[in-house]
Amino acid sequence: MNKKDKNTVDETEDKTPENVLNEDCDDTVSEALSESDSNGNPSYEELFDKHEELEKQLLRSNADLDNAIKRTLSEVEKAHKYGVEKLLSELLPIIDNLESALTNLSKDSKKEDKEGIELTLKSFESTLDKFGMVPIYPDNEQFNPEKHEAVSMEKDKSKKDGFIGNIFQRGWELHSRVLRPARVTVIKN
Repeated sequence: MNKKDKNTVDETEDKTPENVLNEDCDDTVSEALSESDSNGNPSYEELFDKHEELEKQLLRSNADLDNAIKRTLSEVEKAHKYGVEKLLSELLPIIDNLESALTNLSKDSKKEDKEGIELTLKSFESTLDKFGMVPIYPDNEQFNPEKHEAVSMEKDKSKKDGFIGNIFQRGWELHSRVLRPARVTVIKN
């Protein structure tokens, strides 16, 4: 091959259809992106701004979706935790009646009757405990308006002001949420 042929071959190697197409595409894309054409297509800057705006919307939408998922999971957890609240609050008078039956048993009643009521009460309380119910029995505690309901005031020199005197009715909590406050008297000397 002579020098002239060699140069021709080198030039044709650079001008393969793929290279020519890539060069043409690069020029076309650059022109299209740099300014709007006569057909009204957007410029590169307009497309870039639109892209940024869409990215921000996507991020906001993802954040909203994450928050909605977290909120839903929290609500489902609360529903599982407190879904039995109404039922358990309806059962509290039964416990009150069993406690009242124990304190008001006549002296003529049999020992077996008292033991039966005590066992029934204990099994009832252990069942409530399985659901997260715990009694509020404020013996020797200071009055707390979130957990106690003051029925009246009383004087008692052996106790400090603001402490619980007599307890009329136990309160109950369900997973640290007060279902029913304890009914008490408050010491006021």
